[in-house]
Amino acid sequence: MPLALLALAIGAFGIGTTEFVIMGLLPEVAGTFGVSIPTAGLLVTGYALGVVIGAPLMTVLGTKVPRKRMLMLLMGLFIVGNLLSAVAPAFAVMLIGRVIASLAHGAFFGIGSVVAAELVASDKKAGAIAMMFTGLTVANVVGVPLGTLIGQNVGWRVTFGIVAALGVVGLAGIARLVPDLPRPEGVHLRHELAAFKNAQVLLAMAMTVLGFGGVFAAITYIAPMMTHIAGFADGSVTWLLVLFGLGMVGGNLIGGKFADRALMPMLYVSLGALAVVLALFTLTAHNKIAAAVTIALIGALGFATVPPLQKRVLDQAHGAPTLASAVNIGAFNLGNALSAWLGGMVIAAGLGYTAPNWVGAALSAAALVLAVLSAALERRHGTRGTVLASAAPTGQRTPVHH
Repeated sequence: MPLALLALAIGAFGIGTTEFVIMGLLPEVAGTFGVSIPTAGLLVTGYALGVVIGAPLMTVLGTKVPRKRMLMLLMGLFIVGNLLSAVAPAFAVMLIGRVIASLAHGAFFGIGSVVAAELVASDKKAGAIAMMFTGLTVANVVGVPLGTLIGQNVGWRVTFGIVAALGVVGLAGIARLVPDLPRPEGVHLRHELAAFKNAQVLLAMAMTVLGFGGVFAAITYIAPMMTHIAGFADGSVTWLLVLFGLGMVGGNLIGGKFADRALMPMLYVSLGALAVVLALFTLTAHNKIAAAVTIALIGALGFATVPPLQKRVLDQAHGAPTLASAVNIGAFNLGNALSAWLGGMVIAAGLGYTAPNWVGAALSAAALVLAVLSAALERRHGTRGTVLASAAPTGQRTPVHH
């Protein structure tokens, strides 16, 4: 794997840290600005919505910018957003800083996935994407717990200052290590938009929303579930989330390795097993050891779907994949928001703290159904590239597979 992937992974580490570390620092931030915890929670919601909106917006704005330069600009935006959060004199200013940082998120992973795939041979593309996403998964094991610890003991502003410094390291790495890859000649915004006429691209994105959404239905409510149902102390939630992060790291690498060998079977296995494990979590949540093992498995199976889903979008949007790849990153965050909302609804309905696990199982099972449907349509119609073949510029036509 080329060193350029390390630079992308460092950027991903910084982005992953800033996305999730705020969850552990909400009480400190709320205390500083004199706002309630639910109000401080807007820093999480605002970031997620910024990813959903920023992914297509920043990618469209960067259609005429070389990919390396765009990655550098996005890291610059990330640095500015985190510096603004670190020095914010008022809550509204910090919220603006969070949104600015989030605008870089989706486009960075979307464009970064395309760049990572172009840096390696065709049989190693999913592995290269997984290598970049390793930065995001390791952030949940190292960056988030360490950032939370620093924020609670030294000050949350220091945490965001360190995250901004990570962005500087990532920016320098991209500038030094990522090659100037030429953009495909003649591919314009209309060709990128044409990908969304392809049913397979839309199916892949729907799989992303439902499949990874299943994970967050359970994990969003992990603290009350583990303290009220399993009987863990409040302080144990941190190391349980580290277990979840370790599972993510392993699942991401395994998903990348096997997706290069057999992409759709990898999706069948990971989505099917994820649905089963989430359903079983309603039972294992009552036992400390079983719950801890299940949490690690949810992390592993959930992130085992990420490289194959991202590569599926790249494959189906063949010829103009950048916008589709970025929008798919937004789809992960849309799934997180949707599943967290549904999980909260079943708890509010009085079904108990384990009820979100059933929501997650149902979402993952629905994603599996879509995966089977997608493969069946592909076998029947050979849909890959059919729309883009007609949209591709003269001399750059994509072969139609039958």
